[in-house]
Formats: sequence, C-alpha cells, structure tokens
Amino acid sequence: MTDAETLRTYAAKAAEYADVTGPVIAKDPVFAAFLEEVSPGGHILDLGCGPGLFAGAMAARGFKVTATDAVPEMVEMANTHHGVTAQVTAFDDIKGIDIFDGIWANFSLLHAPRNAMPRHLAALHQALKPGGTFHIALKTGTGEKRDTIGRLYTYYTDAELTDLVAQAGFTVTDRNTGRDKGLDGTYADWIALRAYG
Repeated sequence: MTDAETLRTYAAKAAEYADVTGPVIAKDPVFAAFLEEVSPGGHILDLGCGPGLFAGAMAARGFKVTATDAVPEMVEMANTHHGVTAQVTAFDDIKGIDIFDGIWANFSLLHAPRNAMPRHLAALHQALKPGGTFHIALKTGTGEKRDTIGRLYTYYTDAELTDLVAQAGFTVTDRNTGRDKGLDGTYADWIALRAYG
C-alpha cells in the first residue's frame, strides 16, 4: 500500500480501528477455519496486520507469527502482543521462497492498485510453502474509490478475485461472503477465499 491519504487515515485512527475490529476475532468462523488448516506451531504471515489483533490470537494459539503493515502506528500496536514480531513493510517487500505455512491477507490487499495485484499474489504464492494455506478477504464490487474517511479501495467481483488467485498458482478450496460495518461507519459486502499453495 502506497497511497499517502490511506496511510495517514490508518495512522490517525489506529486505536479506533483496533476497537472496531477487536470484538470480531473471537467469533470469526473464517479465522477459526484458517487456523485449523495451518500445521500446529506453523509460521504464519499476517499481511497488513493493522493493530495486530489477529496476529496476537495466532501467537496465543502457538503459531510463529510474522506481522507486516505499512503504517508505523499499527506496527507499534501489533508489537505489544506477546509472540508477535511486527515490522513496517510494504506489499512489494514480501520476498522469499517456501517461508510460511500460512498467509493471512485479511482486508489488506484491497488497498493495492489493481495492476499490482497479480505481482503481489505471485510473491505470496512463492513465499508460501507447498500445501500451505492462504486466506484473502476483500470488499466486493467494481472499480476504485475512496471511502468517507479517505481510504482508497480497489474492489473485485467474486469471479475476478478467484481468477487472479488461481492465476497466481493457488487452488481455491473455500469461499465465504458477508456484509459488515467498517471503520467509516458504512456497510460493505465482502468475500473471503481460502486456498492452498
């Protein structure tokens, strides 16, 4: 993510974002299903970790967690969770081969430009161990636009996202959809895909 206004918004609202997302984690069936698929004690990348709430929950369940975010204020919050190693990292900084047993890209890549998505997904596929578990969740729709608090989003249809994930080399095994209220106070439709490397 490189959009300056989006980064500024998250920096200014880091604590508020943690308050909005925190209650979701304990009852999130998509998150629970993802963790069930990752080898016990495995190494998970939390891409765009925000305040580190999911990363902290992963660590508490015995996983090794590497957490990344482009916003220093979010990384600072993520590093307060026991067992979480968080660092300021852009999507393009993810490199390496066969590193992670699982990758959790939960509502993070929706801030990447559309033309960058194929290379981000390809890099994540390389970084995931063969047979590892990949999760991606995005808001559904078409085009790009800013929300009422200034964050820039790229929207995808189910078919478009599924095709992009498959083209990167992943095998999609599960999908979930829903509609939730976000940090800007509005409701949006979303899709989450689970896939294997």
